[in-house]
Formats: sequence, C-alpha cells, structure tokens
Amino acid sequence: MIKRRLLRAMAETWKGELQDQYDQANAKAGRILYPAEKVNARLTEVDQTIEEIDSGLSGITPTSPNNALFQEVMTSGDFTNAIQSFVSRLAIPGYQVQSFAFEPLVWMDTLTNFLSHDRCQYRGSLDDLELVIEKGQARPGSVDDATKRSYQVYRWEKQYDFSWEALRNDDLGYFEDHARRMGEAARRSLEKFVSRMYFNATSIARLTGLGALYSTAGRLTSARVSSARMGFSQRTDARAERIQASLNYVVGHTGLTDTARQIMASVLVPELATNAANVVQSNWQWIEDPYITGTAPNLPWFAFTNWRANNVRPLVLARLQGWPGPRIYRKKSDMEAVTSMLGAGAAVEPMMGDFDSGNVVLKVVDIFGTYVDETEGSWFDYRGGYYSAGTAP
Repeated sequence: MIKRRLLRAMAETWKGELQDQYDQANAKAGRILYPAEKVNARLTEVDQTIEEIDSGLSGITPTSPNNALFQEVMTSGDFTNAIQSFVSRLAIPGYQVQSFAFEPLVWMDTLTNFLSHDRCQYRGSLDDLELVIEKGQARPGSVDDATKRSYQVYRWEKQYDFSWEALRNDDLGYFEDHARRMGEAARRSLEKFVSRMYFNATSIARLTGLGALYSTAGRLTSARVSSARMGFSQRTDARAERIQASLNYVVGHTGLTDTARQIMASVLVPELATNAANVVQSNWQWIEDPYITGTAPNLPWFAFTNWRANNVRPLVLARLQGWPGPRIYRKKSDMEAVTSMLGAGAAVEPMMGDFDSGNVVLKVVDIFGTYVDETEGSWFDYRGGYYSAGTAP
C-alpha cells in the first residue's frame, strides 16, 4: 500500500529540487529572478499537493473531479521480496490452512432477494384423544401457532487494486494464483461465520440456561458424550411431547481431535481401567472446528442433531437464489487503443488497468446470512444443539 512516509519523502525531494533550480537560475542571471517569498509560495503549493494526496488515502479528496475516490493500490514497491529483485529467486507455495467441514451442521436455505424472509415451523403436537362415553360429545382440540423465524442475506466483499507495473514486474507468477486465493479467503470467511453462529456468548447462554439436557461444563469423555446423547433423547416439543432427536455430530476445538478419535476407536471406556463397554463408540461423527478458541485442558465442544433425519434444524445458512458460492470479478479497462486521435479505437486487455492510473481492480463477492436473535443467538432451533464448556475434569 502507498505509505504516508513515502509521500513525505517525495515532498522533501521535490521541494529540494525546486530550491536548487531557483538558486541556479538566480546565480546564472547574476540577480534575484526568484525572490524568497515566491520560492516559499511554490514550496507551500508542493506541501498542499502532498496533503491532498495524503487525505485521499482515507477517502474522497475535496478537489477530485466528480468526487472521484483516490484508489490506494498495491504497487511494485509493496512487494520488495517478490518483484523487486531478480537474482536466484523462487516462489515457494504458501501454507495450507485448516478447513472446517460445516455442511452437515446447517440447514441450507435459499432466499429470492435481499429482503427479510419468514419461515414458519410447527413445533407443537396436537392434543391427545380423550374418552367419550355413550351420548357424549368430544371436547374441542387446540392447535399451537407455528414458530416464525425471519432472516435475510447480505453481501460480503473484498477488493484488491494492483498497479499495472506491479503485475508486469511479476516474472515469478507471484500473483498468478491470486484468484484462487481470493476464493480460499471467501471460503474461510464463510467457515468463520458458521462457527460464530454457535460459538458466541448469546448462543451459548441459551443452551446453558436450558439446563443439564442442553449443556454441561465437563471435558470431552465417553461418559460426557453419553450424557449428551441422553439429553437429545429427552428433547420435547412445545407441548412437552418427546421428539425424535439424536446426537449425530460432535464438534470441538482442534485440541480435542485425538480424544474424540480415541473414544470412537475404543471398544472399552477409554477413561476407565475396567472392562466397561464403550456405548458411544459409534453412531456419531467428529468434526474439527479450527475457529473455536480455548486453552488446554479447558477446551469447549458442541453436539448437534442430523436435521436431515429428524427435521430438528439447529442452524440455518441462507444464500441468495442463483448464488451458490463466491464469485470473482475484474474491472474492465476504460481505455482503447487508437492509431490517430480521430480514428476508430480497439479495446485493450483488462490488465492494462484504468485510464487515469493504470489500476487493475479485482473483487471477490459472496452473499449469505443466518437467523440472529437477541436471546437465542443464531439457533434456528435450540433443540438441535448441546454445549460443553470443557472446564470441569
């Protein structure tokens, strides 16, 4: 990025060159062609020009034509290691970041536009039948209203502006896979968004406030997984009727991965020196969430239902219709190549950048959203979740 200290250095260099020119002109003429007040006025103009550019780094300059935004681009000087030298260079591939396979945890919904959409879900069963004696009349039944959930989608974007010189100087192909990395950044942003749906204070408080069937403070053990599974089996609807809810996924901190694998691999209870059978060895899947934070051994973990099997939807991830994933855009060049001022022009390649500054602009865009409530966090249906703080032995 353009550094403000570089601007100041440019200003001092510019002013020094002007001062030398004026001094040389006065010496050559043998008289004062440029008096001190005139020289100082010109140097002040230089300072004002630099100040306008400096202020443009944070927004619109007051003197810009049509209030145009001064674009702060990444130039050749920003990549000293990558494109400022030529001897014995090699571009080594970057790190591979951890991923979060969140798809089984969320119900995917599609919205037609950016307005709020309503979803109504039946969460109460009908009344039981009652005995009616001879000549008797059945009592009227009652029906609970459906639970309404409203949510919408939003745009998520990031823009990158490169100077044409920086791209042309890239003999290593340093920016060759920039589009791919922009897509990876979009995926990582979505993963963090899903993780924050349940790993936030409000969502956690909702489950802990519901009591032992929805939360615990214990660390991940086979006994705790069994308690969580029993908690799911006792879930009830709005009329206190038992519903089909089962523990299908355990999601936790990266540091719990080996513990989870040990529980799933052991026929006997791994925490006990006995022959007790490990009743939670199977029938659930471990998912590592690299964005859950904690300090060992106090590492939190969650459990979720499989909404595809029992319609208990703990979380919802909404997308705009026709927008299944991130998209990358590049701004077309506003220049054309001509052979004469009045002759016909031909389009130039986008990598030439814009007419004013040669900027090459790329943008990655994704559109998604979820349900958010001040008391329930992002739980679309809290009956599908279970939380453990992992603080108790």
